[in-house]
Amino acid sequence: MIPEQVHATLTTVIEGMTRTILTGADLTTAQPLIGASLAERDHRAAAAIDGYRKTAAVEGGVAGAGGFWLALADFPALLVIKMKLLFDLSAIYGHEADRFEERLFILQIFQLAFSGPAHRPTVLAGLENWSARAHPADFAHFDWRTFQQTYRDYIDLAKMAQLIPVVGAPIGAVVNWRLLERLGETAMNSYRLRVLAE
Repeated sequence: MIPEQVHATLTTVIEGMTRTILTGADLTTAQPLIGASLAERDHRAAAAIDGYRKTAAVEGGVAGAGGFWLALADFPALLVIKMKLLFDLSAIYGHEADRFEERLFILQIFQLAFSGPAHRPTVLAGLENWSARAHPADFAHFDWRTFQQTYRDYIDLAKMAQLIPVVGAPIGAVVNWRLLERLGETAMNSYRLRVLAE
């Protein structure tokens, strides 16, 4: 029911935002953790996820309390928090997030976390044996439309509730907490699978 022009515009906006975040996020990311055991990496990852969950909850609460216009600002702010978490987890699990194939892996994790049950198996299959696969050298072949549609469809209802006056603040805090928790768990499991495959 949504006109094609709206889909095209949303795809362009999401692609632009995501590519900008992917380009800038590595400027503040730590160096890859080398020589640590999987248990130590998991411990550090859990601590990082906890910190980002708290940050996202505060951001969602403030945005929900601020009314419609501030709630609209929540979308790009939350996207930055999510991508920064994924860059930090990449470093914790020993990968260099400034490499293009690592950025693709981060986008795949993001899609896996926020896809519906119909699309999730396809994304998971793309993550399997990641290091042994050949990867494109740029974003020319990345399906930005599917990326934005699956993400938007996954979070639409929860984020719409954040716009409700009075209850928007607690809803925003809880929703953002749970979204970061889901993303963190998905990322940890994705990196564990990669370690085991390697």
